[in-house]
Amino acid sequence: MKNIGKLGVTFLLVLTGAFVAVWAYTRFFEKPQVVTVTETQHLKYASLGEEGGLPDLTFAAEKSVHAVVHIATQSVRGGGWTTGNPFLDDFFGFRNQPQQLAQGFGSGVILTADGYIVTNNHVIEDAQKIKVILNDKREFEAKLIGADPSTDLALLKVDAKDLPFLTYGDSNSLKLGEWVLAVGNPFNLTSTVTAGIVSARARNLGINENQMAIESFIQTDAAVNPGNSGGALVNQQGNLVGINTAIASRTGSYTGYSFAVPVTIVKKVVEDLKKYGEVQRGLLGVNIGDIDAEKAKELGLDKVEGVYVGGVPENGAAKSAGIKEGDVIIEVENEPIRNTAELQEKVSQYRPGDVLKVVVIRNKERKPFNVTLRNRDGETKLVKNDTEVLGAEFAELTQAEKEKLGIEYGIKIKSLDKGKLRTAGLEKGFIITSVNKKPIYEVKDFRREVANARGGILVEGIYENGEQAYFVFSGK
Repeated sequence: MKNIGKLGVTFLLVLTGAFVAVWAYTRFFEKPQVVTVTETQHLKYASLGEEGGLPDLTFAAEKSVHAVVHIATQSVRGGGWTTGNPFLDDFFGFRNQPQQLAQGFGSGVILTADGYIVTNNHVIEDAQKIKVILNDKREFEAKLIGADPSTDLALLKVDAKDLPFLTYGDSNSLKLGEWVLAVGNPFNLTSTVTAGIVSARARNLGINENQMAIESFIQTDAAVNPGNSGGALVNQQGNLVGINTAIASRTGSYTGYSFAVPVTIVKKVVEDLKKYGEVQRGLLGVNIGDIDAEKAKELGLDKVEGVYVGGVPENGAAKSAGIKEGDVIIEVENEPIRNTAELQEKVSQYRPGDVLKVVVIRNKERKPFNVTLRNRDGETKLVKNDTEVLGAEFAELTQAEKEKLGIEYGIKIKSLDKGKLRTAGLEKGFIITSVNKKPIYEVKDFRREVANARGGILVEGIYENGEQAYFVFSGK
C-alpha cells in the first residue's frame, strides 16, 4: 500500500509539472503565427518585380510613349477630267466624276531630336499630305524623305527641334519569352501601350506583294490593332527593337499575334533613305527555298535547317563567286542561317559592293565563298535617286515661289530632254501642279500618277509668269 501511495504522489507531481511547463511556454514565449497565402498576396508579390514575378515595364512605357507619334494622311481618290467628247474621254480614260478626299491614320517613331520619323510605307502610301501629331498635341506637316515598299518602311521629316526620340536596341539579342511593349495609336486612341512576349523570330508571312520583299518579322502577342502600324516595339529598357507592321487576323482586329519589322532592317533602311534617297539593296543573286525533312534527307544533311539554292542567275553575285544550284547556305558572316527569312534579314543589312563570307554545304562538305553583292542592275555600284521622269528633270519649289504664284504645291521642270513631256509642248520652268486632277507635291507623286494612268494623261500647271496651262498626251 505504501508503494502504491508513493506512485500516486509521483504521478501527481509529474502531471502538475507538465501543466506548469505548458502554462509557462504559452505565457512567456511567442505564439506561432499561421499565414494563409491568398491570391491577393501572390499578386502583390508579383508586382514587385522580384524573381519569379512579373517585370516592371513602367520605365519602358514612359520612355517610349512620348517618342511615338500619331500620323494622319490625306489623299485624293477618284474623279477625273472630261474633254467634252465621249469618244476622246474613252480613249484617254477620263471620267467627269467628283473627287473624294481619303483619310488614313497610323503611327510613327521619332528617331532623332531634329524630327526624323520612321513609319510603315503602307501608312503614307499615295498620301498627298502627311500630318504628325505628337503626344503633347503639337502638330507638324511632314515631308516624305523616302519609302521602301520591299520592307514596308518609310522615312518622314518634320521641322522641329529637341524632340523626344527612341534609340536603337538589338533585335538580334531578343529571346523567346522576353517581354516587349507595343506603342502606337490603335483606332485613333493616341499613346496606347500594350505588353506581350516575343513568340517567334524570323517569320516570313508572304504578305508583302513587292517582288523584292524582305520579310523576317518578330512575332509577339502584344495587342496590335489598326492604327498601330508604324508604331514602336520596345524592349524592357525602352529601346526600339522593331516597327509594328501587321497582325494575323480574320476579322481585321487583333486576335492573338502581331508582327514587327526588326530594327536590324529598320536601321539600314533609314540610313539609306537619309543618305541616298532610296534603299541600296545588295543582292546575293540566288533563288532560294527553305529546307524540309525530305530535302534534308535527300541531301544527306545532319539538320533540317539552312537555305536551299534553287538557282543562280547568270549575272548574279553568287554565280560569279562560285555558288551553284543545289548548294545549301548555312552561314553568312559567321552567323548561322536556319531559314530564308534569316538569310534575307542578314543580307538586307549590306549594300552593293560589300563582300560577304558565305558558307554552303555541297556534297556533305562545308565550302566558304566570298560574295560581292550587286545592285538590281547586276552592278556593284550604288544606285542614284534621280529626279527624271518622261525626259524631264524636276526641282522642288521654294516657299517664296509658291507664295509669288499663289499655289500650295507643284514641281518645276528643271530641264527637258527627248520624251513625252517635250513632245506634248511642256517647257523648262513650267510648274506642274496636278496630273489627272491629282495634286503633285513631290516628284514621287508625279511618277506615281504617270505610272498608274490608264489611257490619257492630263497635266495642269502654271508658268513662272503666272500664266496657267494644261497639256494632254497618251499614257502607256
